Amino acid sequence: MAVVVVSGTGTEIGKTVVTAAVAATALAAGRSVAVLKPAQTGVGPDEPGDAAEVTRLAGRLTTAELARFPEPLAPSTAARRAGMAPVRPDRIAEAAEKLAAEHDLVLVEGAGGLLVRFDEQGATLADAARLLSAPVLVVTTAGLGTLNATTLTSEALRARRLTCAGVVIGSWPDDPDLADRCNLAELPEVADAPLAGAVPQRAGALSPADFRAGAPGWLGPELGGTWCARSFTAGMAPE
Repeated sequence: MAVVVVSGTGTEIGKTVVTAAVAATALAAGRSVAVLKPAQTGVGPDEPGDAAEVTRLAGRLTTAELARFPEPLAPSTAARRAGMAPVRPDRIAEAAEKLAAEHDLVLVEGAGGLLVRFDEQGATLADAARLLSAPVLVVTTAGLGTLNATTLTSEALRARRLTCAGVVIGSWPDDPDLADRCNLAELPEVADAPLAGAVPQRAGALSPADFRAGAPGWLGPELGGTWCARSFTAGMAPE
């Protein structure tokens, strides 16, 4: 997979940390990595964005950001309110393809969920993934509501004939409750894709060295890691 699109089932669910974990795992395996953030919202001109956070956690890699909008809104809305041009799928695809020509792995990190609007015509990250023929890695939550959100995202992918590269839990709680534990077994079923990892809660607060050391153990073989979904799920099974 030269290009992987990383999307969430919503906002603030650990998408950037998961992107960093995938990048760190690939770097540890000796692969060259680039991270593309098509639209960064809610960040000022001189503030570090998601791409900078991935670099801080994962290590030396190439980053690219196509546009930055100051208000924390959907890219289409943020661009319109800022009086700026939106980021369209063809531009995302072109930038990703250029990076893929020089890197072993390109991670395209979206904004929020798969169908968040990027322009006034209603184009989404899914449209960019289709142009790239790239698989989509879905980042989701662990608890109540995740089965519905993951099912909807999976159905949207299938309707567009896009491949799901797997589902990763963006923040696995230190003290999982009953819903967290039960959802582990059901997530791959509703997603029709493998459960490809579970990143610990507050992983983004670790030191870069500890984050890089831990990342391969949070991700499954699909993403180059050593995490085992079967063992993890069995160990968390409710009584």
